[in-house]
Amino acid sequence: MTTYGFIGAGNMASAIISGMLDGGTKKSDVVVTDAAKDARAAIEKKTGVRTVDSNMSVVECSDVVILAVKPHIIPIVLDEISEAIAEHEPLVVSIAAGLGLAALEELTPKGTKIVRVMPNVNAMVGAGMAAVTGNDAARKKDVAEVVKIFSQVGEAIELEERDFSAYTALAGSSPAFVFSFIDALARGGVKNGIAKPLAIKIAAQAVLGSATMVLDKADEGLTPADLVDMVSSPGGTTVAGTVAMEKAGFTPAVVDGVDAVVTRDKELGA
Repeated sequence: MTTYGFIGAGNMASAIISGMLDGGTKKSDVVVTDAAKDARAAIEKKTGVRTVDSNMSVVECSDVVILAVKPHIIPIVLDEISEAIAEHEPLVVSIAAGLGLAALEELTPKGTKIVRVMPNVNAMVGAGMAAVTGNDAARKKDVAEVVKIFSQVGEAIELEERDFSAYTALAGSSPAFVFSFIDALARGGVKNGIAKPLAIKIAAQAVLGSATMVLDKADEGLTPADLVDMVSSPGGTTVAGTVAMEKAGFTPAVVDGVDAVVTRDKELGA
């Protein structure tokens, strides 16, 4: 029986744990700690899992230790639990942005099995996207286990670490871009007489349906560009709107946004 230990009890940890429990993991197989007593109490009340009051206690009783704290806290935590990791040899999983496998290896005992995960905020509603990669010490089954965990809060894929910066733009940062797009659509609706709450609901549902359509039609070999053509009648309203947005720089602006994320991510990880 595998025991999963979480260091950090914030929103992401809560989402992951809820997904695991929904997927069949027993509450007794999950243990959580957090520096804040209130956070421990809140996650225990919400999920029913066991909490402890120290990071060391988590490592001592866990086969998989998931580091769910802010990136700048990771070095402090790993320094504290380094001896326990060496003694108990758990699989260490990090969801911290900007900390690559090499950096994590420097902070842990030699030979530590490490899996790095980049989830996104949509895991909080069970619709996340996560990229997973392991170091040389991590076995294939270790990586597969982590992919399984994060598949319970959306989709998860194994990805080479060299592609993580691009992934961060496509999935890690892009929810903010999509939120902005939905808000912009809604503002256009308000400008033309629809109340903002209703405009947001209409725009959000349209985006949700469109994303579902892209995924569904991909099995038929259709691309997003094909779907644009499907919606666009000659001389119609959609073409008029699409041309206007492209004239304003829609596609170049999105690509520039992706490039900016990739550049900044590499700077932070340097």
